[in-house]
Order: sequence, then structure tokens, then C-alpha cells
Amino acid sequence: MELKNSVVLVTGSAIRVGRAIALHLAEQGARVVVHYHTHQQEAGQTAAQLARHGQQPLVVRGDVQREDAWTNIRDQILQRYGRIDVVVNNAAIFYRTPLFQASEADWDRFMNVNLKSIFHSARILGKVMVDQGRGKIINIADVSAYTVWPSYIPYCVSKAGVIAITRGLAKALAPHVQVNAVAPGTVLLAENYDPAEEQALIERTPLKRIGSPEDIARTVAFLIEGSDFITGEVIHVDGGRSIT
Repeated sequence: MELKNSVVLVTGSAIRVGRAIALHLAEQGARVVVHYHTHQQEAGQTAAQLARHGQQPLVVRGDVQREDAWTNIRDQILQRYGRIDVVVNNAAIFYRTPLFQASEADWDRFMNVNLKSIFHSARILGKVMVDQGRGKIINIADVSAYTVWPSYIPYCVSKAGVIAITRGLAKALAPHVQVNAVAPGTVLLAENYDPAEEQALIERTPLKRIGSPEDIARTVAFLIEGSDFITGEVIHVDGGRSIT
């Protein structure tokens, strides 16, 4: 598949890694659909940046944990472009949930936003891809799926589920749709991140540095354009932390 002129939906593309993915794919000529749920102003800013690449991007809003939001997103994309070539399931939530402070509502929210959303994506947009005979789904997982952090258990479990659903969907949607995942390590730090903790993190990373959102964006681009003979795989983009 060529990126140029491909119709690519990037969920959660108003901010952070999602925005980096959207901008990088647009630079390569993709027709990027910007998605947001609550960050309307930031989505507008992303769209304005895409316009610098000569695009008039479609901007869609929706709560990815809801099935009806996905059908609405599908209808808007098909009305504008007539097809859907790639879905990048990037939208997610992340916050601390120490075991004895986390609630059932926290658990449900992580599972719904980070995992059930991919199920809806596959059923609704994956069906379009199967019917048109081609397509790619790229899910953003996390290395924490393998090294679960005690204060973030619901998040880590949801990302472990992303890996499992990626492998299952790769079989269910074959042979015409390829489904893969990218598992980032640390590519962004909070503004108030402790410099000492940052240095300790760097020392634990074989490549001795923090990654960047662009590292994830380039990996997504590779899975779209680099090969059509990869499916059911998880690519770790973590500077080697997962092998330590």
C-alpha cells in the first residue's frame, strides 16, 4: 500500500503522539482524517497544520468507546472519500490507579476506551476494508503490557488486551486486511517529570535516550507502506527497554 492519497483515520490525533502520527502521514501524502473527543481546539490546530500540506482534512468527533460514534465516523469518511484504507487506533487514556484507590469505574473506563474501542473499530471500519478488499489496522499498544506497573494495572491490562486483539483480528480479517501493533516505550515525559527519574530511566534504556513521538509515527508509516506481508505483529519502539 502506498501512503500517497491513502485515506487514513488516526484516532486521538488532536494531541501528543496521535498528532505526530497524523502530521507525519500527511507529509508522506496521506489523506488524514483527524479524530478527537474532547480536545476540539487542539483538533483544529492539527487540522490547520495538515492544511499546510495542501489538505482540507476531515475532522470527526466521537467517543471511541461507543459503537454509534464509530458508525458516525464511518459514514462521514465514506461520504467524503468513498473508502477507508487505514485506521490507526491511537486514542487512549492514561492515569495512575494504585490498587487500593482504583475504582470499578476506573477499570471499566480503561477497558472501554483503550480496548473495546478497537473491537468497535474492527467490526465497523474493518468490515468496510473487507468489503473493499484491502486495508490496514494499526493499534497503539504499550511496553507496559509486558512489564506491568503496579500503580497502573488497569492501563497495563488494557494494553495487554490490545496485543491479544491485534493477533486475533489479524486472523479474523485476513487475507485482505493486515492488523499490527506498535508498542511504544517512553516517548513523551510530563512537564513536571523529576529530572532524577528521567536520568534513571535513560540509564535503564540500552539506547540511553528517551524516544520521540516521531519514532512512533515513522513506525506506523512503515507498517502502512513498508510491507503488505506483515500481520499479527507487535513492533516495540522502546530503545531496547523490553529486552533488559
